[in-house]
Amino acid sequence: MYRTISLNIMLFAIWLLWSGHYTALLLGLGVLSCLLSVYLCQRMGIIDLEGHPTHMLFGFVAYLPWLAWALVRANLSIARCILTPSLPISPRLIRVKASQKTHLGQVIYANSITLTPGTVSVDVEEGAITVHALTQDAASEVLAGAMDRRVTRLENEV
Repeated sequence: MYRTISLNIMLFAIWLLWSGHYTALLLGLGVLSCLLSVYLCQRMGIIDLEGHPTHMLFGFVAYLPWLAWALVRANLSIARCILTPSLPISPRLIRVKASQKTHLGQVIYANSITLTPGTVSVDVEEGAITVHALTQDAASEVLAGAMDRRVTRLENEV
């Protein structure tokens, strides 16, 4: 029940933010559309820990600034690489361990890798992710495992 109410509130907040309309009729239709969406989600059985991970909310508050800093560092590294006349790239495919226990955790980890400039998650398997890295530094950063540990910690927050 908690997840159902939480999902309804979240959907309406997003609808309100994106629509920008505050007349009574449109607010009523927004509430109605959110209720219908939540009802359909409830009937399909997708309001669960992975479909609506409210237990990760506080973990994301700590993870997102770290990820933002990792993105800034990777952007600077790739910009330096591009601006260097010799263009010191050394593309490679690497396979990294994904220590997350759930599919949601592995997806968060793979998406975080892909968000980071210079790396792209190519394949996700149970316990491992294949990553294309543009440079040796990018590959080393992924292989160091800091992001893996942080996503695992985020996933374990309950």
